[in-house]
Amino acid sequence: MGRNNRKRRTSMTTKVVAGSAALALGGGGLVWANFYASAHESNSGQNQVKAAGAQIATIQCPDVGQKLTNVPNGARNGVSTELANLDKQITEAYARLASTRQAQAGDSGFVQNAILGPLKDKRTAALDRIRINIQRAGGQVSNLSQLAGCTGVPAEQPETNAGEGDQNQNGDGQQQGDQNQNGDGQQQGDGQDQGQDNGQDQGNGQQQNGQGGNGPTADDFVDITQVQANAQLGVGQNGLPANGRSGSRGTFTTKCGTNGNDNHNTDNVIVAPGVSNGAHHLHDYVGNQSNDAFASDQELAAAQTSCQNQGDKSSYFWPVLRLQDGTQDFDQNAAGGGTEGNVGKILQPAQAQLKFVGNKKGKVVAMPTALRIITGDAKAFVNGNANANVNWSCTGFENKVQLHDKYPICPQGSQVVRTTNFQSCWDGQNIDSANHRTHVAFVQADGSCANGFKAIPQLQVRLVYNVPAPTIENGQVVNPYAVDSFPENLHKPVTDHNDFINFFSTRTMNKMVNCINTGQKCQ
Repeated sequence: MGRNNRKRRTSMTTKVVAGSAALALGGGGLVWANFYASAHESNSGQNQVKAAGAQIATIQCPDVGQKLTNVPNGARNGVSTELANLDKQITEAYARLASTRQAQAGDSGFVQNAILGPLKDKRTAALDRIRINIQRAGGQVSNLSQLAGCTGVPAEQPETNAGEGDQNQNGDGQQQGDQNQNGDGQQQGDGQDQGQDNGQDQGNGQQQNGQGGNGPTADDFVDITQVQANAQLGVGQNGLPANGRSGSRGTFTTKCGTNGNDNHNTDNVIVAPGVSNGAHHLHDYVGNQSNDAFASDQELAAAQTSCQNQGDKSSYFWPVLRLQDGTQDFDQNAAGGGTEGNVGKILQPAQAQLKFVGNKKGKVVAMPTALRIITGDAKAFVNGNANANVNWSCTGFENKVQLHDKYPICPQGSQVVRTTNFQSCWDGQNIDSANHRTHVAFVQADGSCANGFKAIPQLQVRLVYNVPAPTIENGQVVNPYAVDSFPENLHKPVTDHNDFINFFSTRTMNKMVNCINTGQKCQ
């Protein structure tokens, strides 16, 4: 059911040591074979470090969509189309980067002349079309041309600032801790030789270092039993922070299944309406069953829903989680799937818990019909942490450890958990904004909404998966798992994200608000 499409890109925030990549055809799709070398290798590994240092691991481009905060309504469709074109251009440029490693080794100017230069020309034309769209609709925009240039990110990448900035806000607006390190304070995988056979096919068809070599790597995983406790105090049931302590203390739970009917596509109707494969990765959908790039609000309002409460036709969607065990799924040869580096077995959640909670300072108001909220950033690896909102853990550890830039390796009997707490302040007027961010916000540290925004029910999504634990062997990760991502974001855990479009009926939304404001637990 559905089409294959994907999402956006992010900014270098995790210390990975990614090196050169070779592109080969495999099963009709692209197999991205990356070779990794650690900056901390010594002696016999020094030559590998020098070689990797000359390589460009990925491409970093300004996220134009986040810069456009004032786009006239009459220009939004045209601008969205051009933003999707920019994403497609980066995806194509990254594919060329990965497939020309021999040429790059023989020509120090190859990346600039054959990849980054032509990419800038294409981006310049798209940015000019964006400018024309905005001006024709009566708006003004300047300095767009400054966003045309992209850079090659070398194998030695910047350290993550996870937990240092404004990423990962919990239910009451506070940060969720420091960068996740293992018990001795060293990042797992540091100093290990990751240059042997990375991303190459193993005898049983399995891939090492994940996603056909396009990530994740051993350094993206950590044994959760070795991580110091970092979870915030006051975490509620199921590991989700409850922000309704002294204000609106009720909850409303909606049960919409776990996408057992395999409703997938690689579209993104919020970010790229009218564009097939606008997300460049595959989504799970629960709730609304008509969500694709071409769905109008009227079609979404009239759609079928997987929710038990038929008054909830809202759309809940997130990137799929895949297991890299050599299995080929239905989209192995499809755009947004194997042809763009998203390979492996799609894992259906064992549980998908959708809960709305209140505001600890006061009452909440109803969300408007068709309100759109994106939380997290599919491009956080190249964009930076400004919009990142990621929480990885394991059952039995949620009240102790929440990881923001690592995938957890869970002990036997424990399941992988993804939790997302959405923005819960609304500007009171708009169901969306030009950059899909500024019409909603997280609460402040004291639980209040700033700038005259109104408190709305906070959506909290908890996804639980049965995932065979990956292993780290000789500095490589074997049978890893990862969320789908834009290929240049290398399937980093910081790129996890979640999307919501409100199509509760007026009656059901009013019931939710009343339950939350009166301290009841409803569903």
